[in-house]
Amino acid sequence: MAVALALLAAMSALSSCTSPATAELTRLEHPVVDGAPLRLLVVGDWGRKGGYNQTRVAEQMGKVAEETEIDFVVSTGDNFLENGLAGVDDMAFHDSFMDVYTAKSLHKQWYLVLGNHDYRGNVLAQIDPALRKIDSRFICMRSFIVSAGIVDFFFVDTTPFQLQYWTDPGEDHYDWRGVAPRDAYIANLLEDVDAAMKKSTATWKIAVGHHTMRSVSAHGDTQELLELLLPVLKENGVDFYINGHDHCLEHISSRDSPIQYFTSGGGSKAWRGIFQQNEDKLQFFYDGQGFLSLELSENRARFAFYDVFGEALYHWSFSKANLQKVQSSASVTEE
Repeated sequence: MAVALALLAAMSALSSCTSPATAELTRLEHPVVDGAPLRLLVVGDWGRKGGYNQTRVAEQMGKVAEETEIDFVVSTGDNFLENGLAGVDDMAFHDSFMDVYTAKSLHKQWYLVLGNHDYRGNVLAQIDPALRKIDSRFICMRSFIVSAGIVDFFFVDTTPFQLQYWTDPGEDHYDWRGVAPRDAYIANLLEDVDAAMKKSTATWKIAVGHHTMRSVSAHGDTQELLELLLPVLKENGVDFYINGHDHCLEHISSRDSPIQYFTSGGGSKAWRGIFQQNEDKLQFFYDGQGFLSLELSENRARFAFYDVFGEALYHWSFSKANLQKVQSSASVTEE
């Protein structure tokens, strides 16, 4: 923690010379019914114009969304593969989003973060409010807060954290407009996130980013997030970190804090047969396609992973009052 704070202080000093002062994150108020549980779906790494079973995953999302009467959908990024959107008039917006998630039950608000593949396109187009005029469901920004009664969701722009994208991008191009210089952007972002979390009085605090914090799949742990973002989450009592990036479904428990890590990156193309253990406790791992369901009440959080056939592979429940896991069950079927 001390090392991370020192890094943050150094980056903050740099930012004061190279970029404007920090500003509060945009806060969106999602309407809720007092006393009613909040229900949502989480999907990531999906934008393939219906290919790689994206359409089948979307169909099952529609069924679960109808059964559970969800309030909204969260996307963990890589919304348009392989190279984001070319502009606000890019037909990929129709082909990968509007024409795929057609179920009436999915015509709820979608809150989306950017993934690394989104940064390979025109980022300014993907976060342009003009897209909301085409489909009012679509709300995508770099970093922002969604307040929904008992829970605050902190959406964090994680792509700029990964140094390799800046120093060794290979043949890929990243749209760093509004982000460069990197150190200043990250320092300001961390200060904004820290300030917002400290102000939060919500029962639940959930951080959402694209990149993995902890993962046993292909990308594994993201060291830059562990060094810079994780201390902020720990300091502010964040309950869960939810991400995509690795094309799988997984739940990992931290061994040195109450934080739980959930990866929902199975929205289309999955990565089979890739596994690398890390230092934290693996609760569940499925290297196939699917999505995450989350229900939050005042004292309890209920998670469920579903596969491309709509089968619930894993249930996990957490009691806020007792600060302990109260139920865990898992079953995996071959795709």
